[in-house]
Amino acid sequence: MLFHPSSDHIPFDASLSYFVGVFDIYDREETKGKALARFNPNEKKDREALIHEYCLDPFNKLSYRHRYRLVETLLQALNTEDFNFHAYFEDDPEAYSKMAWDETEIADPRGFFADIYRLANEVWKDDLQKASLEDPSTW
Repeated sequence: MLFHPSSDHIPFDASLSYFVGVFDIYDREETKGKALARFNPNEKKDREALIHEYCLDPFNKLSYRHRYRLVETLLQALNTEDFNFHAYFEDDPEAYSKMAWDETEIADPRGFFADIYRLANEVWKDDLQKASLEDPSTW
């Protein structure tokens, strides 16, 4: 079983939140919120910069297996016609969550995740190749 990168006991949940949860600015509006405000997530150049800088494991905490699972989950979502990508940008005050941009500010949430998929396949190419040569059921 694949465990969370910082645990030997917690199973890894390859949720799409791993990609955009980094945009949660709750109680950091004056710091992280201002840093993210310089980006327009609907502009191609800004979106790619956001994805590279924030979404693709900038601190290298994920193993090649974790990255493979995340990309696999993302591909499944992208292949699901009515998948609700908006939900990943929604604020949840009960969970103390406030996204830098809410679901109404992202013009094309599916396109945002499609760009993550494209760039992850470029940046993580070697890791994804390495993992594809293994049997995931042994993880």
